[in-house]
Amino acid sequence: MARTQARRPPSNCPVCNHRLALTRLSCPACETELSGAFAQCEFCVLTDEDREVLRVFLASRGNMKDLERHLGVSYPTARARFDGLLAKLGIERTAAPAPSRVELMEQVARREIDIDEALRRLNTNG
Repeated sequence: MARTQARRPPSNCPVCNHRLALTRLSCPACETELSGAFAQCEFCVLTDEDREVLRVFLASRGNMKDLERHLGVSYPTARARFDGLLAKLGIERTAAPAPSRVELMEQVARREIDIDEALRRLNTNG
């Protein structure tokens, strides 16, 4: 028996682009159907690529350098990808206070950022 790839339902209406409502569930084994208003999975709006980014981020316990290595991109690019993922989920980042010189040095020591990035942040915030 050929295995079919699971298809993802669209999340927005193809006519007006509003968010679609989940109203029907069915059991493929016994063909029971339920209808009503059901909550949708908040992660269903993510593409497969976004989900992979999230998986790697969670598996590395939030280490952005690991995400950077996995994606094969620069730290700012990895950060931008992650921020885009948060935006898709409707999670707004609050502006964090500018890191101190000591915090930046600690990030360099932990290899979370490189010297050039630390200098850039110092020049931007200072």
